[in-house]
Amino acid sequence: MRGAGLAGGFDRADRDAHAAGGQVTAGVPAAVAALTRLRPRLAAAGLGLGLAHVGEPGLCPAGPAEASAAATMTPGRRREFLAGREAARRALRAVGVDCGEIPREGRLPVFAPGRSASISHSAGIAVAVARAPGEHAPLGCDLELRPLPCDAARLVLAPDEEPLLGTPATAGGGPWSLTGLFSAKEAAWKALHLVPGRAGTASMRTLRDLWAEPYADALHIGPRLDPHVGPRIDPHIAPSSRPRIASRAGQSYGVRVRVRVRVLPVGAGVFSYAVGWADADGRSTPEPTARRS
Repeated sequence: MRGAGLAGGFDRADRDAHAAGGQVTAGVPAAVAALTRLRPRLAAAGLGLGLAHVGEPGLCPAGPAEASAAATMTPGRRREFLAGREAARRALRAVGVDCGEIPREGRLPVFAPGRSASISHSAGIAVAVARAPGEHAPLGCDLELRPLPCDAARLVLAPDEEPLLGTPATAGGGPWSLTGLFSAKEAAWKALHLVPGRAGTASMRTLRDLWAEPYADALHIGPRLDPHVGPRIDPHIAPSSRPRIASRAGQSYGVRVRVRVRVLPVGAGVFSYAVGWADADGRSTPEPTARRS
């Protein structure tokens, strides 16, 4: 399969990227290896994983629509765009589906019927996840290999969510970081926008219009009925009690539909992906998936 040796041939890819003027961040090989190790876990969740890198030799448009789009881009953006398309094709092949060129509508990739993938880029790496045709589950992923500065919290979290920072993600896990919460909201945003007409998605204009709460080893994230009003969590309340209180408050303030998102460490960064829809009790609820990501 094309790209199967991505991690093993990374040193050459780095040299090619430097020669082409691409941006390569220190620590990227470790991130690729970490992502590759996630394949069995994602496969168990019904997801195919595709990886590509801006420095790979042979990246090229798969058809006239991709060529036309790439021709309008700067060299660096063109390599990122082509790597993302190749990652999506590899993710689809991982679930047994071939895919030709992937045109775009605005900034969104548009897939042929029966094909769908979600694409993310960070630090020269493109990653994509795909589900087999007929699988009715949300589809969204996000890769963040550069930590967010602390002052970005106001762009990601509403005041009621700020107590999540530093709260243990699981009983034995590390605390939720701003980068992890940002990545989880990005993955949820993609998954929610995949299905047109979902209640509440019209209010989604920024990440602060999404409300996140911990649930077991994941986050449940959905749009607020009123993006300017949300539950308030007393920072003096014990962290172990916050998810229960936040859940009640979130229902009171009308979170209509939620997606379950898992956040996994990738080197110094994180990778987030949608696991499924969730109702107010945290149970999975199947929903149809659209063709875009």
